[in-house]
Amino acid sequence: MQDEIAESNTIVEETFAGIQTVKAFANEAWERSRYRERIQKVVGLAVTGGYYRGAFSSFITFGLFGAIALVIWFGAGMVHEGELAADKLNEFILYALFIGGSIGGLASVYAQLQKAVGATETIFSLMDEEPELVGGEDVTAAQVEGISFKEVQFSYPSRPDVPVIQGLSFELPKGQTLALVGKSGSGKSTVASLLMRFYQSQGGQISSGAHSVESFDLQAWRKSLALVPQDVLLFGGSISENITYGKISATEEEIIQAAKEANAWEFIEGFPEGLDTKVGDRGVQLSGGQRQRIAIARALLKDPQLLILDEATSALDSESERLVQEALDRLMQGRTSVVIAHRLSTIRKAHQIVVMEQGQGIERGTHDELMKLDGAYAELIRLQDVLGSDTSLAENID
Repeated sequence: MQDEIAESNTIVEETFAGIQTVKAFANEAWERSRYRERIQKVVGLAVTGGYYRGAFSSFITFGLFGAIALVIWFGAGMVHEGELAADKLNEFILYALFIGGSIGGLASVYAQLQKAVGATETIFSLMDEEPELVGGEDVTAAQVEGISFKEVQFSYPSRPDVPVIQGLSFELPKGQTLALVGKSGSGKSTVASLLMRFYQSQGGQISSGAHSVESFDLQAWRKSLALVPQDVLLFGGSISENITYGKISATEEEIIQAAKEANAWEFIEGFPEGLDTKVGDRGVQLSGGQRQRIAIARALLKDPQLLILDEATSALDSESERLVQEALDRLMQGRTSVVIAHRLSTIRKAHQIVVMEQGQGIERGTHDELMKLDGAYAELIRLQDVLGSDTSLAENID
């Protein structure tokens, strides 16, 4: 019953979180019916549980009064035969009432116990999970000496029979930029997840220099990386708190400098409260371009050795994209970077481009080399030219 209540609450949460979509598609009635069906299951389980509790309570009550009746019946016979004093019988009856009263509460106690078991099963399963991070706050950053993928194989744990990365190999020397392009579902973002060690590969090797990335302390490795995703998550504090998430001990001067380099200081300065401006839940009080520049400032402040850009400008308008791109160019300057389906001008500047299809690198080289091949990459470029856009390769790919 508790599981079904949780499911029904999930429906409510999703509906209110996506209330704009629900109203836009006029699906209020469908959402009500979906919630009603789930609640009816809750009611059905509750009624069934009530029947069982009622039967159990009836059994306990019958046993209780039956025991008292037996005590009185046997006791009365023993008093009549002179084997037991009348006052002793009263004591036995009193004892039976005390014990019976305690046993009578077993029904409610058992019901509460069942609820407790249901509520704690999930908690205990979470407590049994092995912690991911083992290092402390004083872990020094690992040295990133380039990145190497050698015949990497990977499938998500929820879909082990569906290979996402199949024998992917590439070399990214230190200080250079690698661009990953390809259609949606080709495994580009999965490469970013593997680099961040959100998952572990099932085959092949991911290494930095002469060391496997899995040999580094996890916290030390992530301290050396920075990820700028397409959908930026800001925490519900101030702008300053969100920027310093990349470096908790940063001074105000460092925060302002990072904001300027990220092209964010202009709009931050325009707020009455400046860096103390609250961004709202998940940053809803800022535009997409503003959130993106805050994320870039956060990465700049962290000063990572390896930068991962996961379609960081694909959802922005032209003006916001220009400002974000300028900030990204400064962020990538002289830094080992992996760019996923990013702005075409950045892809052209990349030292190496890998075209991915079904988890494999089908083409590899510079922009000019791939154009001469006249293969999948050249087709993507021609498609972009046909669409008349020179801002985002990701729009054409997707």
